[in-house]
Amino acid sequence: MQAQARHRGKSASLNSFGPGAQVLFHALLALFSLLCIVPFLFVIIISFTSEDSIRQIGYSFVPLSWGTQAYKYVFELGDTLWRSYFNSFLITVIGTVLSVAMCVLYAYPLFRKDFKFRGFFNFLSFFTMIFGGGLVPTFVICKSVLGLSDNYAALIVPLLFSPFNIIVMRTFFQTSVPMELIEAATIDGSGEYNTLLRIIVPVVKPGIATIALLNALVFWNEWFLSLLYLNKNMDIMPLQYLLMRMQRNADFLAKNSSMMGVDGAKAAMELPSQSLKMALVVFIVIPIACAYPFFQRYVVAGLTIGSVKG
Repeated sequence: MQAQARHRGKSASLNSFGPGAQVLFHALLALFSLLCIVPFLFVIIISFTSEDSIRQIGYSFVPLSWGTQAYKYVFELGDTLWRSYFNSFLITVIGTVLSVAMCVLYAYPLFRKDFKFRGFFNFLSFFTMIFGGGLVPTFVICKSVLGLSDNYAALIVPLLFSPFNIIVMRTFFQTSVPMELIEAATIDGSGEYNTLLRIIVPVVKPGIATIALLNALVFWNEWFLSLLYLNKNMDIMPLQYLLMRMQRNADFLAKNSSMMGVDGAKAAMELPSQSLKMALVVFIVIPIACAYPFFQRYVVAGLTIGSVKG
C-alpha cells in the first residue's frame, strides 16, 4: 500500500507544476489575452477619435480630442441602417440553420460504412474543394437558371453547401459516435431518421455548434453576393454591403473634393473618413462578439473531441 501511495505521489508530482511555473503560465495567458483584446479596444478608441486628431498625430490610444462624428454619420441613415441589421440577422439565422441541416444530412451517410455509395459522394464533395466552376458560370447559373436575383435566396443559397464543413462534420461522427450505438438502435426498431435525430444528433452537439458558428460567421460577413445579385431591390441589402457602400462613397468624396467647389471641399473635410472605417468595424463585430459566448462551451468541446481518451 505504501509503495502504491509513493508511486501515485511520484506520478502526481510529474504532472504538476510549482507555484513559480503556474505564475509564469498565468502571465503568458494574460499577455496572450491582451494581445487579442487590445486591437479591438484600439479600434473602438479610433472610432471615437476626432478627425482633426487623426490628421495631426495619426492613430493613438490617447487622441488629442474625442468625437462622435463617425457614429452620427452612420446613424443618419435611420431606418435604412436598422433594416440592414434585420436583413443580416435574418440571412444569418436562416442560412445557418439550412446549411447545418444540409451538412449533417450529407455527412451522416458518409460516416456510415454500410452506405453503398459513400466513396462516390466523398469524392464528389472533395472534388469541388479543388476544382470550381468559376465566378462567371456560377453567376450565370444562379441568376439566369435559378433566378437568384434581388431576393433573399440569392444571398443564402450559394453558401449553403460547404465541402470543408462536411468533412469536419464527418470527422466528428467518426470520433464521437460508435457504430455499436447505431446497431443497438437498429435492433430496437429505430428508423434511420429517428436514429439520427434522437440518438446521434445529441451526441454530436459540439460538432454541430462548431459548424453553426463557422457558417454564421460566413453569412454575417458576406457582402460579395449582394454586390453580384442585388440590382433593384435594395430593401434586402445586408449590413455589410450597406457599410461597404458608405465607405466607398466616403472615399470617393475624399478623393474628389477638389472638383466639388468650396462647399464640396468643406463637406469632404468634415467627413470622418478615417474614424468611419473603425466605426463600421465596431458595428460589424459587436453582434458576433455577443453571440460567441453562447457557442463557446460547445466549440471548445468540439475542438477537443478525440484529443483525450479515457
